[in-house]
Amino acid sequence: MDIDISKYTDLIISFLITNGVKLLVAIVVLLFGLWVIKAINKVVRRRMEKKSFDPTLQPFIRSLISNLLKVLLVITVMSMVGIEMTSFIAILGAAGLAVGLALSGTLQNFAGGVMILILKPFKVGDLIETSGYRGVVKEILIFNTVLTTVDNKRVILPNGGLSTNSLINFNAESTRRVDFTFGISYNDDVEKAKKIINDIVSADDRILKDPLPFVRMGELADSSVNIITRVWVDTPEYWNVHFDILEKVYAAFNANNVSIPYPQMDVHVSGNQAN
Repeated sequence: MDIDISKYTDLIISFLITNGVKLLVAIVVLLFGLWVIKAINKVVRRRMEKKSFDPTLQPFIRSLISNLLKVLLVITVMSMVGIEMTSFIAILGAAGLAVGLALSGTLQNFAGGVMILILKPFKVGDLIETSGYRGVVKEILIFNTVLTTVDNKRVILPNGGLSTNSLINFNAESTRRVDFTFGISYNDDVEKAKKIINDIVSADDRILKDPLPFVRMGELADSSVNIITRVWVDTPEYWNVHFDILEKVYAAFNANNVSIPYPQMDVHVSGNQAN
């Protein structure tokens, strides 16, 4: 079947003559509107930073404002090219219901983001652990939260799950307890080992005096006598104290002939053997 190309060409030319100016103006308005939205977003960001606005809310609010303005811009441009917005809004409402059902997870993530910002279980800069991931919160967006792990991996978690799942916020409290277990040989002097640990702990200014450090024999294990040590520190000092105390106790044990035994098993063979 032959296609009358000239017929379609005439229709296109007729459409452009009738609506060309509207289309051109609409394109200009669209491009200008996108530029204005980008500029508004920059102004909002600077104002928030100048007013020391909560860094947790900044990305969320900027993203929300930007998306709302873009929706208004699209509706305006469609009106300019002659699309009847009353019918469009009715169709959009019906389609919105279907899309809402299809995107129920997305809407749940949006609601989760709102709940996170209201309840504040964590904020930007906090170290959290959830859903098998541990990292520092970098951004809280409309639909998801961005973490950076300790080995510098970027993890994007949906807000719906974050708002309903259990999580650990390591920065929520101003102090944390550091726990150690030091194993010594059964042939070593427990009191001597405890004094070495107590001296090291007492000399460290980062370790809080209230609550008092705890150093006690905690377990008679298979290969060692385990001394439990618990100290309290300011939360930012947790890992520094953890690693420093381990190194100092190890060095002090070696210097004072306190042995740290390897895992071992004693096997006793009976002298009575069958012929």
